[in-house]
Formats: sequence, structure tokens, C-alpha cells
Amino acid sequence: MFDQPRMVLLAGASGGLARAIGAEIVRRYPDITLVTLSRGTVDRVPGHAGERRHLTVSLADEHSIRAVETFLSEFSSPPDWVINCCGLLHDEFHGPEKSLAQCEDDWLIQSMRINLLTHMHLAQALDRKLQRKQPLLWVSLSAKVGSIGDNELGGWYSYRISKASLNMLVKNLSIEWGRRLENSCVVAIHPGTTDTALSKPFQGNLAPGKLYSPALSAGRIVDVLQQLAPADSGNLFFWDGSRLPW
Repeated sequence: MFDQPRMVLLAGASGGLARAIGAEIVRRYPDITLVTLSRGTVDRVPGHAGERRHLTVSLADEHSIRAVETFLSEFSSPPDWVINCCGLLHDEFHGPEKSLAQCEDDWLIQSMRINLLTHMHLAQALDRKLQRKQPLLWVSLSAKVGSIGDNELGGWYSYRISKASLNMLVKNLSIEWGRRLENSCVVAIHPGTTDTALSKPFQGNLAPGKLYSPALSAGRIVDVLQQLAPADSGNLFFWDGSRLPW
């Protein structure tokens, strides 16, 4: 159903895993129309023979909705795949909280802006562009620690809360777009711990073999996407294609 995309929109495209996903998509579909969104510029993927369009935009900003709508209006149809890689775990001054006492309002709000609103704003920008008969695959990169059912350790308050909120957005979108579109699949996927700037401060705590290269994670993610069908909509997937509890 979704294994032959003609146009892919990749958001948060300047991140390490997003760049690898873009490269993997181009490797499998050299003539694809690749549309990228990010706060900065994104280099063209080597070997890409198809159309390439980029919009520099901060999806955390509500004004991005109109900017992306205008940008997408330049295309005759919406993308077949939308992959949103926007996410935040830490910055120079903040890391995952180990206890309630460490929680700060400003950091929780910032986590919600990046981990939730960047996905909601993109969905809002895309919403009026959707065509009932055109298949749509929407993928939000989420995290296993955002699963309420899987949480046995606690901690990481802001990241868990914001990713759990993202998961609920994905579930809601799957229901609304499932009613409007003849063939849609809206999912979240956990890529596993990947060797990027997001995971760098925490890599020393990993068991051997549990840190994956961006290229490996990207290949696994695209493998899962190629196998999805409308019946899979509304689920959180592990990188191997198995389902995780919400």
C-alpha cells in the first residue's frame, strides 16, 4: 500500500537520524521528490536524481503552520510519506530529570514545544492539503520511554510526558484522518538508541550492542514503513516492526 512513495516530506531534517533516513529513502527511491523542513539548511543527498525542495522553518512556532501551508501549496498533491523527526531530550543546561524535585516548568514546556507541538503544527499545516483518495503514511519518531504501559523505571519526567503526549496526538490523528481518507496510516515509531547528539550523554550506560548507527536505524525504520498498511494505523512500533504498548 505505502511501499512506492512518489513524494516524501521529512521534518526535522537536519538531525543525525533524519539525515540518515533521507539518505536511505534516496538509496531505495533515487527519483523520489524529497521535501525537507528544518530550522537550518539541509544538504542534498548524494545520488538523489529527483526533485528537491527545502523550507527553513521552526515547527515549534505556531506561525509555521501558515508558512508550511503556503510552501505545500506549490505542489499539486500532498506527500505520500510524512516523517517527522523533531525531538528534544537535553540541551546545554538541562537533562532528563531523575526525580520530581528536579522538574522545572520552563524545561517541561520546552520539551512539549519540541516533542509535541512540532508534530501538531505540521499536521495542522498538512490537514487542509489532504486528498481523500490519495494514500497517506504519517510517521512520528517517538520513544519507548513515552509508553505509559512500558514504564517500569520512572524518572525522565519531561521527556516521558512530552513523548506520551505525542503518542496521544498520533492516536487522535489516526482516528480523524482514518475517517476522512480512504487509505491512511498514522503511526509512531521508536528507533532504538542511535548514535546521534540526542543520545550522546547517555551512551556510556548502554549494554554492548544496544547503540545503533544512524544508517542502521534508518534502514530498520524504512523497512517498517514499507510494510505498513491502513490496518496498522494508530499504533506505536518498535524498530523491528513489533508493537509497543501506548
